[in-house]
Amino acid sequence: METFADILLRAFALIAQGDPVLRGVVGLSLYVTLSATAIACAIGLPLGAVVGGTQFAGRGGVIIFLNALMGLPPVVVGLVVYLLLSASGPLGVLGLLYTPAAMIIAQTILITPIVAALTVQVTSDMHREYREQFRSMGVGRLARIGALMWDARLALVPVALAGFGRAVAEVGAVMIVGGNINHVTRVMTTSIALETSKGNLELALALGIVLLLIALLVNAAVMTLRSASVRAAYA
Repeated sequence: METFADILLRAFALIAQGDPVLRGVVGLSLYVTLSATAIACAIGLPLGAVVGGTQFAGRGGVIIFLNALMGLPPVVVGLVVYLLLSASGPLGVLGLLYTPAAMIIAQTILITPIVAALTVQVTSDMHREYREQFRSMGVGRLARIGALMWDARLALVPVALAGFGRAVAEVGAVMIVGGNINHVTRVMTTSIALETSKGNLELALALGIVLLLIALLVNAAVMTLRSASVRAAYA
């Protein structure tokens, strides 16, 4: 009977040898997640900065709504995107279901509220600090938002990394809209689930190790950038 140590050694061997199946799955995972993170940041960072850096009627409700969306159930997002992209759905004509594009859409919907809500927190704190200076200088709304985003750039990088970390570990939504098709939509999380059920434990464990390493690197980067941001604030 195989021991955990045997499986672990074979898993590390797959990583060290650059197994083509492993490389393909990891490459597709990074492509999907980086694409979703870029789109989510393009939407969420400006949206969060607008909410955090301005005062308007219903602002509190918008903040509550964004915070609530941070807890969106992935399977529900997957189901909604599936219904939209299915042949009978309003976007079915695009033919995106069971493609990486569908997975990017699902991940983008999941992490955009996270990026936006965290950006609100960062820019709100900075806006309170700069409010009187903006008022005395007569800075307009657009210029104010741009200044907040620029001054908060170090603090906003961890926000983007937090979105990436959430997306790369996603399984439910991407399984529903991607279908876990070999060489087409099979990413790390869905492959781990499939290979474990098939008994191919060394590949599943190898993918798990890579996923864990990515998570550790992201968290290390977040902590480093947060420390740099704090030092810059007090410099």
